[in-house]
Amino acid sequence: MDVAKRWLEGNFDPETKGEVLKLRNNDPAGLEDAFYRNLEFGTGGLRGIMGVGTNRMNKYTVGMATQGLANYIRQHSNPDEDVKVCISYDSRNNSKLFAKITADVLAANGIHVYIFDNIRPTPELSYSIRLKGALAGVMVTASHNPKEYNGYKVFWSDGGQITAPVDKDIVAEVNAITDPSMVKFDPAAVEAPGEIEMMGADVDELYLRDICSLTLSPEAVAKHKDLKIVYTPLHGTGVRIARAALNKVGFENVYHVYAQDVSDGNFPTVVSPNPEESAALTLALEEADKVGADLVMATDPDADRLGIAVRDNEGKMVLMNGNQTAAMLTNYILTRWQELGKLDGKQYIVKTIVTTEMLRAIADKFGVETYNVLTGFKYIAEIVKRNEGKKTFVCGGEESYGFNIGEFVRDKDAPVACIMIAECAAWCAEKGMTLYQYLQTLYAEYGYYKESLKSLVRKGKSGVEEIAAIMAGLRENPPAELAGAKVVKVVDYNKPEETGLPKSNVLQFFSEEGDVVSVRPSGTEPKIKFYFGAKGANADEKIAKLREQFS
Repeated sequence: MDVAKRWLEGNFDPETKGEVLKLRNNDPAGLEDAFYRNLEFGTGGLRGIMGVGTNRMNKYTVGMATQGLANYIRQHSNPDEDVKVCISYDSRNNSKLFAKITADVLAANGIHVYIFDNIRPTPELSYSIRLKGALAGVMVTASHNPKEYNGYKVFWSDGGQITAPVDKDIVAEVNAITDPSMVKFDPAAVEAPGEIEMMGADVDELYLRDICSLTLSPEAVAKHKDLKIVYTPLHGTGVRIARAALNKVGFENVYHVYAQDVSDGNFPTVVSPNPEESAALTLALEEADKVGADLVMATDPDADRLGIAVRDNEGKMVLMNGNQTAAMLTNYILTRWQELGKLDGKQYIVKTIVTTEMLRAIADKFGVETYNVLTGFKYIAEIVKRNEGKKTFVCGGEESYGFNIGEFVRDKDAPVACIMIAECAAWCAEKGMTLYQYLQTLYAEYGYYKESLKSLVRKGKSGVEEIAAIMAGLRENPPAELAGAKVVKVVDYNKPEETGLPKSNVLQFFSEEGDVVSVRPSGTEPKIKFYFGAKGANADEKIAKLREQFS
């Protein structure tokens, strides 16, 4: 209440004060949630519900975060250096406004800003940082979250999201900005503002050139260029770039879901713009049946995640999960690299700890090293940075529909995944099979892997406390069995001295049959996630038992 009172009495605009009054008079619980804490600037940036208050995404919290970032940049750069930062934003409500505020605050701190002239995907923002020689980047997006959310991701000079020690140092600087009066909002009010420069088609052309250079089977694409593909951007940034990439590599029958080509932060045709959720692909699947498509692809609002559907043996469209897509792409890419004589023992792939172990089995077959990292693509990018010039990154993926190929982009990249999965479909067609049948051949070769995800949503202050209690309970009383099989190993990623990885609030339980359950609170949403993995002919049955066990 004291914090809310300061917003009512302080130097805030009349509209903001009016919204605070409305909450105070009509929604006490909403007022508490908006002001009971500061929206945390975590190691990846900001993400939260939009609205007034210290625990919300608004122009004041975005401005304060940017001032902290600017202070860190200025402290760690030469005063005479022309320091550059790249900015992009997605189609969400207020994304353009938040991007402009970010640009203005950085410019007011004497920093040269490159900002895209319109919405662009997260992977293109990552690409632009290295292209422009920038020290940092900011992407305004809440990725696949529902419409009431927005967010602010911070990237560093390698094009990857910030990691230790930079992330914690930036967090400290952001936390030191305790009031909007400490923010330089207006470039015109300072003596030597940095320049704000637009970028657009020039970066698009180079980004498309480079990701399309990664293709491996141009002959197969040429023979099957009439493959029928339905693509939807789910109202987001992939609307031009992903389709342009598919056309550039040679696919000619790319069908629209016109209602979802509209860039609209209200996401009017879906409950949630998340390709992980089957409901988000409903319109695309209807279009696929109408035109007789072979493949459906959907990207989230910032076009870093890709969801696909393929036809099964009865001709019905079925959804693939992130693990299945990653397995098909990894096996296809390594197969082609081997056939093209590109494997020399210096290549590697990367997966996250909650992603299917099938990826490791595939890499082992080809003699390719596998890195296993914490959840979050920034850790995959960190491995790429560490190995630059020593080893070659082939591809990497995570179960949550993120995948990347090559080293041009240092984050999840849905446009490159689109062209590669389409190329894989053409390559399969050349061999007389579908993507669905290709996946079955992988199960026959590597064994049947089954994964499932269960999320418990717990909103607000009480939700944070409940999630913490669940994690504490599992640490104190870990399960003795998983689906009837004895637990033989417990890994607590809060103990980096034991895992060799950065500290993270994640628990994993392994059974004697090789099945695994991973538990982690989401870093971006008010939920706790349970990841289930099983292998063997009875994997489906074991997954069902695990879901019931952790209900």
